[in-house]
Amino acid sequence: MREIITLECTVCKRRNYTTEKNKKLHPSRVEYKKYCRWCKERTMHKETR
Repeated sequence: MREIITLECTVCKRRNYTTEKNKKLHPSRVEYKKYCRWCKERTMHKETR
C-alpha cells in the first residue's frame, strides 16, 4: 500500500527528497519542512505528482 513520493522545494522548485507514504491513510498531499542544499536553509517541501 505504500507508494514512493517525491518532495519538491517550494522556494527553488528542485526535487530534493524521496520518501514513502500510505495513500489510504493520507490521501492529501503532504508538506514537510526539510533542508534544501541549494537554498542552504530549511524550507517547506511539497509532494509532487
